[in-house]
Amino acid sequence: MNEPARTSYHEDLQRLEGQALGAFDLIHRSLERTIEAVENRDFGLAEFVIADDDQVDGRYLEVHQGLITLLATQSPVATDLRLISALLHVIKGVERMGDQCVNICKLIPIAGPNPPADEELLIRISRMGRQANRQLLQAKEAFATRDEALAQDLVRQDDLIDRLNRECFTIALDIGDDHDRREWAMTMLLAARAIERIGDNAVDVGEQVAFIVTGLFREFEDASHPI
Repeated sequence: MNEPARTSYHEDLQRLEGQALGAFDLIHRSLERTIEAVENRDFGLAEFVIADDDQVDGRYLEVHQGLITLLATQSPVATDLRLISALLHVIKGVERMGDQCVNICKLIPIAGPNPPADEELLIRISRMGRQANRQLLQAKEAFATRDEALAQDLVRQDDLIDRLNRECFTIALDIGDDHDRREWAMTMLLAARAIERIGDNAVDVGEQVAFIVTGLFREFEDASHPI
């Protein structure tokens, strides 16, 4: 590869990484609005989040296509190949985070404008959402700086979401025999599960950081990790 072509190739790769990491900011904003919509039963805000997901989808397609083009035309090797592989995984994970926000927002109208809400369950849902937002920003920073220790710390952070998710389940079990309250609680459990998946996606990004740094892929957690 001649020097001008190599310079252009690396500039393209750097630009695509910047676009992929910028997508985390889109999800951060979307998740903030999603949690606000849940807390306030705000149908209009929920609809806005659903419509705004087109931006995330568009970013995914743009970055994905750009990376595939580099693979096809530049035949990258070694570190560049690892980076492209990791970015393909990361941008897909970000797109899934956006989908989870959409899934939560689609649940809000189902519960109705004045559901028989349980305050303790709502508090935990909100805490889960804010914790997930901290994790996705930490995942972005870890990737941008290639900080393997910061990436590994996402497992500890994710344990907080898992604990809150278990608490949501316990509260839902004890919600009582009223049909409407149980139906609302089941809806909120689906929302909690979606937030828990966002936390898992953040951990997945951390695993890609370790892959770039070490050249070896390994899962930070295994099946024996407590849930």
